Amino acid sequence: MTQPSGSAPDRSPPAFDRAAEDVGNIVEFGHVNVRVPDQRLAILFYVSGLGLTRDPYLVTGVDNAWINAGAAQFHLPVGPAQVLRGTTGLVLPDLDGLMARLGAVAPRLAGTRFGFARDGDTVHVTCPWGNRLRVHAPDVQRFGRIRLGMPYVEIDVAAGTAARIGAFYETVFAVPAAPGDAGGRPQVRVPTGLSGHLVFRETDAALPAYDGHHIQITVADFSGVHRRLRARGLVTEESNRSQYRFASIVDPASGAVLAELEHEVRSMRHPMYARRLVNRDPAIGAGAFAAHHEALAWQLPPA
Repeated sequence: MTQPSGSAPDRSPPAFDRAAEDVGNIVEFGHVNVRVPDQRLAILFYVSGLGLTRDPYLVTGVDNAWINAGAAQFHLPVGPAQVLRGTTGLVLPDLDGLMARLGAVAPRLAGTRFGFARDGDTVHVTCPWGNRLRVHAPDVQRFGRIRLGMPYVEIDVAAGTAARIGAFYETVFAVPAAPGDAGGRPQVRVPTGLSGHLVFRETDAALPAYDGHHIQITVADFSGVHRRLRARGLVTEESNRSQYRFASIVDPASGAVLAELEHEVRSMRHPMYARRLVNRDPAIGAGAFAAHHEALAWQLPPA
């Protein structure tokens, strides 16, 4: 457009929300780790039922299974059952196909805690040992470009702790924790990469004893997080050059323990950072085979 004679060009900056592009110091969510007593039932549930993919390259024996879900994983070492105190969110591209698969494995999971029910674009699923999953259809507004993946892990925490848990992650991890409300209950959302979150949601229900399940994250400021955890006496394992662990989430002001959740913390130099995972299309099988279409893209194409 031609400027009016004698007027200065408009040099005002565009009205972008720059904070909307912030990723934060946690750059990747890697996995949820829960022990399972029976790997056969675990494969029936996670692979045959949910339609996820057992990693074909790593941990392929009978004592553990790594299950790929987009860019994240479930790790399922064999042992006494562990149950996450909360709900793992998944996005799958075909909920009708999911319902059919879950119905097909249901008879073989009889006598366990397995169950499932659909509510519109969400399917609520319980694993054979009581782990809760909430499966959603892809939704760009809620989950970004995820077509297949693990967009959040929601952790149940005691009443009155969500804001202080957010302060812990802001102080120790230098991430922009966002307080909010869900169903009348306070919560805080902690970003874990481009489209993922840890969500700590308050509950008045009694919380079961912590059983040792863990999550894995990757951070950019690896040494800074370690230094702040060590200053509070929170590091529980110096795993190797590229990894350490801690389990207690504390009030950054008082040091009081607010929640227990072991974090396996990795650096961006860890050899498995941003590892490309194999994801199959569960709709492709021996009875409905399409050559060269066995893989499933985990991201939606750009708008």
